[in-house]
Amino acid sequence: MQKQERSSDVCVDPVCLMSVSPKSRDIKCTYRKKTYHFCAERCKKEFESDPEKFLSPKPHKKKGLWGRYLERLEKVTCDRSMTCH
Repeated sequence: MQKQERSSDVCVDPVCLMSVSPKSRDIKCTYRKKTYHFCAERCKKEFESDPEKFLSPKPHKKKGLWGRYLERLEKVTCDRSMTCH
């Protein structure tokens, strides 16, 4: 019988969002006193070049036809007024 990993033993690579077991990989980086684990050196290097790009929350993407319409409307409105976030 195979031993199951607990969810606390699995981390998520902030670059590619792949599940990574910290025990099986030793590719890690510490940023702002927090350790992040990576699936490969390439992801680690990309993270180190601009950590905030991967740690800042991404805006929620609206779904469906109505959502796409609202996103386009918001973009056009923001482009014209230049006062949007």
